[in-house]
Amino acid sequence: MQRTGSSNRGFTALSSAIFSLLASLILAGPSCALPAQTIHAFFKVEAGQSVGAPISGRLLVFMKEGVGDKEVALSEFHPGDVAVAAMEIHDLKPGATVEFDADQTAYPKPFDTMPRGTYEVQAVLDVDHTYNYSERGPEDWISNVVPLSAWTPGSTEPVLVLDHHPEPDARRTEMIAKAKAEATHDVARLEEFESPVLTKFWGKPTYVKAWVILPPGYSDDAKKTWPTAYWTHGFGGNLDYALVEGEMLHKRMAEAKMPPMFWVMLDESLPEGTHEFADSVNDGPWGTALTTEFIPYLERKYRMDARRDSRLLNGHSSGGWATLQLEVNYPKVFGGTWSTSPDPSDFHDFTGPDLYEARANMYLKPDGTPWPIFRDHGKVIATMEQFAKMEAVLGPYGGQLASFDWVFSPRGPSGAPEPMFDRVTGDVDSAVVKYWHDHYDLAHIVQSTWTERGADLKGRIHLYVGTADTFYLDGPAHKFEAVLNKLNGDPHFTYIPGRTHFDLYKVGDDRNALFDTIGEQMWETARPGKHWEPYPNGAH
Repeated sequence: MQRTGSSNRGFTALSSAIFSLLASLILAGPSCALPAQTIHAFFKVEAGQSVGAPISGRLLVFMKEGVGDKEVALSEFHPGDVAVAAMEIHDLKPGATVEFDADQTAYPKPFDTMPRGTYEVQAVLDVDHTYNYSERGPEDWISNVVPLSAWTPGSTEPVLVLDHHPEPDARRTEMIAKAKAEATHDVARLEEFESPVLTKFWGKPTYVKAWVILPPGYSDDAKKTWPTAYWTHGFGGNLDYALVEGEMLHKRMAEAKMPPMFWVMLDESLPEGTHEFADSVNDGPWGTALTTEFIPYLERKYRMDARRDSRLLNGHSSGGWATLQLEVNYPKVFGGTWSTSPDPSDFHDFTGPDLYEARANMYLKPDGTPWPIFRDHGKVIATMEQFAKMEAVLGPYGGQLASFDWVFSPRGPSGAPEPMFDRVTGDVDSAVVKYWHDHYDLAHIVQSTWTERGADLKGRIHLYVGTADTFYLDGPAHKFEAVLNKLNGDPHFTYIPGRTHFDLYKVGDDRNALFDTIGEQMWETARPGKHWEPYPNGAH
């Protein structure tokens, strides 16, 4: 912590301390030596002439052992393999350089603690502070990967020149291009609706965005209506990903694997992470915008059933939590949710830690051992402390944990959300948790409002999660189910043996087959006892 101001008392104390140290050294004789001076790891980063104009953003320098990689980048599934350091830069002109201290803000530790060895290093300028959400973007500037032989802190490092943009992921680019090419008027239609309540909140035009996937045969009958499933993606998703998933669903419907329905593929991404269609003092009234503005707009425009039992919800991970909270908070709008691997719905188990425990800590269990956050079929891949500290170095917002703060936390004096826990120590802020509990703990909300909402929620909450969920999300699901059972809420929770966060929908060789089951159950809710008819001409 930097202190401001000075006083004679402070100066006198400092002088006395220095005098005592010198005296002790003299009295000790020649065998006593001064402590070795720490040598910081410095790099010089230059804005190449190709940038054309001054550049700003979060400057990241990545470093790892070995040589031969096309890029040096972090992986949350291998959190100790790559080191990263960060600093903010402003208006760095073409040809100008900045001296980068890789020990001030670094993960997993300051670079000056790294042993002598062969490394490779790369600089990245995250110009719009989105690395935490989507990693390297097309507008970012990067340097070449530079090898360092027999490197030690203080060595003469080469200048890292920011002179080109990252190469796009070829597979992802091709997939999105293909989806957009196939997004014909009979398959998918883009909706970008300016929300009055969100525009008022942000003070600028703000939009609810979605791809509306049409049921096969929609254009063939001008009077027929269909049920509607509202879907949203998890953390890291966006509008392009929503289209890719939506076209997959259209294909399954056209092939008669699923009942024909509208699928509204909602985008819940924003610079701070995912807003999860919740009403939040930080992100804005997204739930209000969806239910009172966007859905009525869609139902005026498309031939949707426009009744509660035909408005269904589905989402995975953060999208799973979003759809759970939409059903819980708007039970007269939606007729049921089919949420998969949702983020914690009962904060007595926030991927492990009990946030309500006295002296709760996100990094350490009561016995002092670390809380894990990633696992692979029982093997711990990363701890919560590793994940949180890596995210903090990459940037102050846009990461998964920061996204929770933006959705769940009260606004602090600075205008930013209050962090739920200290990123250095892991200590939980009980006052912030109290706010989380009252506004966003779904188990608590259901329990405290069951008298008013119970009749509309009973039997409407469906949840699927794997017993080997990568992020331990089966734990909070069990707790939420226990609350619903105690209320006689008729929950429909399915725990799929051995499934992780990333293969939950897979049946046999079909990685998306769970959608078929969910679609059938949705149809039975919307049209009980009425068999659905496949599109007669097959794939459409």
